[in-house]
Amino acid sequence: MPPKQKGKEKKKKKQNNEGNELEEKYRRSVLDVAVLKEHLALRTDMALQAKSSREDLRRQLRGLESDLSLERTHKKDITADLNRRHKIMQSDMESRVSQLEIKVIALQQQLAQCQGELRDEREAQTQMREEKESIIRDLQNKLDSMETEYEKILHGSLDSLLSHLMEAQGAWEEESTRIHQEFKDILKDLGLNPLQI
Repeated sequence: MPPKQKGKEKKKKKQNNEGNELEEKYRRSVLDVAVLKEHLALRTDMALQAKSSREDLRRQLRGLESDLSLERTHKKDITADLNRRHKIMQSDMESRVSQLEIKVIALQQQLAQCQGELRDEREAQTQMREEKESIIRDLQNKLDSMETEYEKILHGSLDSLLSHLMEAQGAWEEESTRIHQEFKDILKDLGLNPLQI
C-alpha cells in the first residue's frame, strides 16, 4: 500500500503544483494585464499628446499655408508691379532712345550741312584770296609800270626843263650882259665911272 500512497501524494503534489502554476499564471496574467493597462494608458496619453501635437501642427501648418499664400499673393503683386514698372521704364527708354536717335540724325544732318557750308566758305575765301592776290599782282605790275613811265616822263621833263633852263640862262646872261653894258654906257654918258660906283 505504501506505493499507492506515493501515487496519491504524487497526485496531490501534482495537483498542488498545477494549482500553484495556475495561480502563478493568474498572478502573471494579472501583472501582464496591469502592465498592459499601464502601457495602454501610457499609449493613450501618448496618442492624446500626439493628437494634440497633430492639431497644433495642423494649426501651425494652416497658419504657414496662410502665410505662404499671403507671401505668394504679395510676391505676385510685387512681380506684377515690377513687371508693370519694367514695361513702363522699357517704354520710356525706347521712347527716349527713339527721340535721341531722331536728335542724332538731325544733328548729323546739321553737322553735314555745316561742314558743307564751311567747305564752301573756305573755297570761297581761297578763291577770293587768289583773286585779291591776282588783283594785287596786276595793280603792283601796273604801279611798277606807271612808276617806270613816270620816271621816264620825269627824267624827260627834267632833261627838257634843264635844257630850257640852260637856254634861258644863256639868254638871260646875254640879256644881263647887254643891260649891264647899257647901264655902263649910260653912266659913261653921264660922266660917271661905273667902277667907282
